[in-house]
Amino acid sequence: MLGSLAQRPEHLLALDRVKEWTRERFGLSAEAAIMVSEIACTLPGCPPLETIVVFWTEDQTRHHFKLFKRTEQVVIDDLPFAWMRRSLAASYDDAGCC
Repeated sequence: MLGSLAQRPEHLLALDRVKEWTRERFGLSAEAAIMVSEIACTLPGCPPLETIVVFWTEDQTRHHFKLFKRTEQVVIDDLPFAWMRRSLAASYDDAGCC
């Protein structure tokens, strides 16, 4: 059932909206790769669904952040501030997300 919900037009529009907000917030080029996904979390204390955003900058640095709500519930103010971009960069020591 979850797979069919993920294909709803509202969900697809929400994914695109978060992707564009990410592009604008972090000043990414039109060619920059951005991935927005909604995943289920089964760990205790986790919200049932959360939104994961991953993007790459021109120097091929991978950045990521997690929003603890469904993609359709995300608003622009949920995204990290632009000045936090460096802290969102993944190091090679990162284990886990994305």
